[in-house]
Amino acid sequence: MGTREDHEIVDLFVIGGGINGCGIARDAVGRGLTVELAEMNDLASGTSSASTKLFHGGLRYLEYWEIRLVREALIERETLLRAMPHISWPMRFVLPYHPDMRFEGDTPTSKVLSIVMPWMKGRRPAWLIRFGLFLYDNLGGRKILKGTTSLNLAGSPEGAPLQDRFEKAYEYSDCWIEDSRLVVLNARDAQDRGARINVRTKVVSAEQVEGLWRVTVEAQDTGEQRVIVARMIVNAGGPWVENVIRNTVRINSTEGVRLVRGSHVVTHKLYDHDKCYFFQGEDGRIIFTIPYETDFTLIGTTDADHTDANAKPVCTPEEQAYLLGFASKYLKKPVTDGDVVWTYSGVRPLYNDGASSATAATRDYVLKIDQSAGAPILNVFGGKITTYRKLAESALEKIAAFLPATGQNWTAGVPLPGGDFPVDGVAALNDRLMAEFPFLSGRWAARLVKAYGVEAFDVLGEAKTKADLGQDFGADLTEREASWLVEKEFARSAEDIVWRRSKLGLRLTKQEIDRLDTWLDASLADAVAMPSVPTAV
Repeated sequence: MGTREDHEIVDLFVIGGGINGCGIARDAVGRGLTVELAEMNDLASGTSSASTKLFHGGLRYLEYWEIRLVREALIERETLLRAMPHISWPMRFVLPYHPDMRFEGDTPTSKVLSIVMPWMKGRRPAWLIRFGLFLYDNLGGRKILKGTTSLNLAGSPEGAPLQDRFEKAYEYSDCWIEDSRLVVLNARDAQDRGARINVRTKVVSAEQVEGLWRVTVEAQDTGEQRVIVARMIVNAGGPWVENVIRNTVRINSTEGVRLVRGSHVVTHKLYDHDKCYFFQGEDGRIIFTIPYETDFTLIGTTDADHTDANAKPVCTPEEQAYLLGFASKYLKKPVTDGDVVWTYSGVRPLYNDGASSATAATRDYVLKIDQSAGAPILNVFGGKITTYRKLAESALEKIAAFLPATGQNWTAGVPLPGGDFPVDGVAALNDRLMAEFPFLSGRWAARLVKAYGVEAFDVLGEAKTKADLGQDFGADLTEREASWLVEKEFARSAEDIVWRRSKLGLRLTKQEIDRLDTWLDASLADAVAMPSVPTAV
């Protein structure tokens, strides 16, 4: 299904190797379409590896009355959990309450309450939070995840890290997701089903000729160019979606994106339990503090306008100070710059709906077909990682109008590579892995299961000892695992491996990472010659 020869016309050419592009490519090839995708850098190298790592409905979006978006996301949480229990898992969120919590001033809910309850002066009443959580529990047909409960923080593990002024909290459910691994596994499944996935391959130009697109791509490492002929283009360029419209396919369009930078800081572990905190600020904004990679805490995010897609987003000193100060208003022990071990920032390409602030801009996705050049192109604006699969289904519904052979929806409940085991089966899988490979430590086995699921057995192969896995680059990253990431998961550099295929960059020294890069440089020449290895062509 979906296979093709080089001289054939492909049905769909996808620009962009983030979650939307890879999700659409997977869905399309599974319906019988021929698909090719090009990503100018590594997969998930932009927005899709810089999220807050949550599958969530978006509790605060209820205040913007984005009911359809929240309901769709809430339903998707459990659909996705079943398909990828290795890279996604349930997480409980603790929302401490205090009377000083306020709305952001321009939400529809705050405007209504300022009229009917002016004495509240912008504060969020407890009954409204509880009503929002009631909706959150019931809009999405929840079956796996636990519902909301109330917590007495005094003397509880959840209350121990918090200042004594917080006496009451609500606890509700959302989910964690390994965002960049989600992208890679979608790309890999698409390739396994017949799509051609090109990494480090830039789309130089696309022109319409006799009702077809002629797309010129260039390999970033060699400069070699080739032309792909396609019936339709999907522009899933993320922050570069507008640049693709204006400069690559060169069509006139009034549609655009609002680039919003979200920054995060990672600190040493701030508390002992495994729950996330949802903190509300006096400015109406919210942040999360999330247990991260066993030994760390993730704090995020900010919302700030970002003017240039080509300018690398970084967490500014001001944003870091804001996040640390925000968390410190809740935690007994202030969080300082000395606690920070890493920062990252991503640009969310939100649909430009003219909102007055970056926070208020819609998180919903918008799909627009343009035929002004003759051949159709689908431009993808916005979206959130939780609804990527539904976005792909919506995209294929539009694509089917131009490619009538498109099959039916199929991705709900179909596991991603490694995810073919029960949602509650992680512990059993850990036990099986350690029984078969007794040289594994508990931490090492847990990391492999949460990265590769049932494929962890394939990663380790016939190894009887750790030495059988080849060179150890540090933090139990071995030559065997690195080879798997090159051969199966499109990795081409140490950065790909330690920051996107994993987060081992938090544990490896610069010297260890350099040693990994040296090994990759020496082995890639042989690897790209192997037929099973996806190459940038």
